[in-house]
Amino acid sequence: MKYIIYILLGILQGFTEPLPISSSGHLFLFKNIFNTNMLNDLNFEIFVNFGSFLAILLIFFKDIINLINDFFTYLFNKKKRKESVNGFKYCMLILIGSIPVGIVGALFKDQIESILSIKFLGFAFLITAISLFLVKNVKGNKDDKDITIKDAIIIGLLQMVALIPGVSRSGAVLVGCLLCKLKRESALKYTFMLYFPVSIASMGLGVLDFLENPASSSLILSYFLGMFAAGVVTYFSYKWLSELVKKGKLWKFSIYCFILAIFIFIYFR
Repeated sequence: MKYIIYILLGILQGFTEPLPISSSGHLFLFKNIFNTNMLNDLNFEIFVNFGSFLAILLIFFKDIINLINDFFTYLFNKKKRKESVNGFKYCMLILIGSIPVGIVGALFKDQIESILSIKFLGFAFLITAISLFLVKNVKGNKDDKDITIKDAIIIGLLQMVALIPGVSRSGAVLVGCLLCKLKRESALKYTFMLYFPVSIASMGLGVLDFLENPASSSLILSYFLGMFAAGVVTYFSYKWLSELVKKGKLWKFSIYCFILAIFIFIYFR
């Protein structure tokens, strides 16, 4: 039974991680509905997040390798700078877009996390619902190479807003990308390129915590089962999201978040 519960939690994490509906918000809601302390297990959170990270890394592996190659080619091979300039610029735009969330997260992480409550979560889902609904008909015309520093700053600031517990990171960034008139495919790609710096930083901090409080040997198998489940489900969840974004159907998540917010207000009144 213990293994089944950890697998189900991994599935929940994996399904909600790529989607613009806040994975952390869903885990907090699950904890409150079922009154379980299992979701306070920081080590398990580290494992399932790593599973989701590996899945998204697999999806974008080719893009990441090309960007890394262009970045170092531009820096160290003057003869090939012209053909690698777009990739280098894109890397710098990822860096710029990651700075706001990095600074605010490092300075105010504990204070931000302390404001989370079940009622606050309802408002966070409502904010996500309204944001996604507002961009339901937005169609951009910018490709990857057309993203500007101004765009990266605006999108980065919206990603910073997603530090508020319950506000979806992917939802906030997708909204920012669409408001900056990126094409849907380019918006989706940039959203998940910004995922990697944030995720790597979070996992780095998580590993330090894990080393200070290593997992009980009796839970290692449960953690790995949850991680595997999270990774597999994240992969297919992203594929589903990709199709919906390309078809301009983000509004479906808006309706879902709105219903979830109403549920929270009624159930926990």
